[in-house]
Amino acid sequence: MINAVLVLDKPAAFTSHDVVNRVRRITGERSVGHLGTLDPMATGVLPLVLGRFTRLAQFFNDGLKVYEGEICFGFATDTYDAEGEAVGPLSTAYPTLRDIERHLPALTGEIRQMPPIYSAKKINGVAAYKLARKDKPVELKPVPVVVHRFEILSIMGSRARFVAEVSAGTYIRSLAHDLGEALGCGAHLSQLRRTQASEFDLSQAVTLEDLAKYHDTSQTAEPALNSQDEPRESQEHDRPSPYVHPRRVLTRMPSVTAASDTLAYLNNGRAVNLPEFSDASLVKVFADQEHLVAIVQRVAGTLFQPKIVLG
Repeated sequence: MINAVLVLDKPAAFTSHDVVNRVRRITGERSVGHLGTLDPMATGVLPLVLGRFTRLAQFFNDGLKVYEGEICFGFATDTYDAEGEAVGPLSTAYPTLRDIERHLPALTGEIRQMPPIYSAKKINGVAAYKLARKDKPVELKPVPVVVHRFEILSIMGSRARFVAEVSAGTYIRSLAHDLGEALGCGAHLSQLRRTQASEFDLSQAVTLEDLAKYHDTSQTAEPALNSQDEPRESQEHDRPSPYVHPRRVLTRMPSVTAASDTLAYLNNGRAVNLPEFSDASLVKVFADQEHLVAIVQRVAGTLFQPKIVLG
C-alpha cells in the first residue's frame, strides 16, 4: 500500500479520471483520488491522494487556485472553451486592452457565476454535461465564487494571455465566456494551465512519465529528513521520491511527534491531551519524522479527539 500525496502535472487531452486510472496502473495502488477536477484541455497541477491518504481529501475542500491561460475573442462556444462548437455571431472587431480592463472589475471579487452547461455540476444527481449531450434541458443556477485576481498579461490580435487567482469551484471557462458577453464580441477559453491548487504548485509536480520511471527503477524508499526537518534525497536510490513528504502535507495545520502511549490511545479512538496546542483546531500527529498517523480535533481545552486515524 502506498499512503501518499502526489502532485501531477496533468497532460492535455487527459480527463482527471484518466489520470487516476493511469496512476493506479503505474503504482499498483487501487485507492487513488484527485483533489479537484481539471478539464481535458487543461494542464498543470492536479493533486492526488493514494492509499489511506484518500481520507485526507476532506481537508482540501477549499483553497486558492491559480491559473494562466489564453482567451480567444471573436466567437463563443457551447462549452466555453476551444473544444466546443462555435455559437452566436462571429466578430473581427477585437477588443483592446483598455476595452477588456474596463470590464474586469465586474468579474472580480465576490461574484455569482453561472457554470457552463457542459460541466460536472449535478442536476438531480446527473452531471450537467451528460444531459447537454443528450439535448435535454440543463437548468443551472449561479453559484457564489471569489475571483481574487483576473489580470490580462498581454494581448495580440484576437488572443489575450491572462492570470487568474480564484476560489474553489470557479470556472475559468465561464470567466472567459462572460468577458466576451460583456464586450459584445464573444470569447472562449483557448488554453489553460493550473499553476497552484491549495498548498501545491508546479514546483512539486511530476509527470506521468517521471512517476512510471520511478516505479520501474526504484524499490521506493521515502526520503529521510535532516536535522532541520527538510526532506533530502535517499542515498540508496538515484531518483528522488515523486511523492510529497508527509511533513509538507496540510501545512496550515500544526504537527506533533507523539509518544508511544499517545499513539496507542489514538489507535483505539481515545482522546489525548496536547497541552502545547491550546489554540489549534486540528493537529497532525506523527509517529516519527515521516509517518502521519492521525488528524485530531480539539474538543475542549487541550483535549483532542481523533478525527481520522491512518494507523
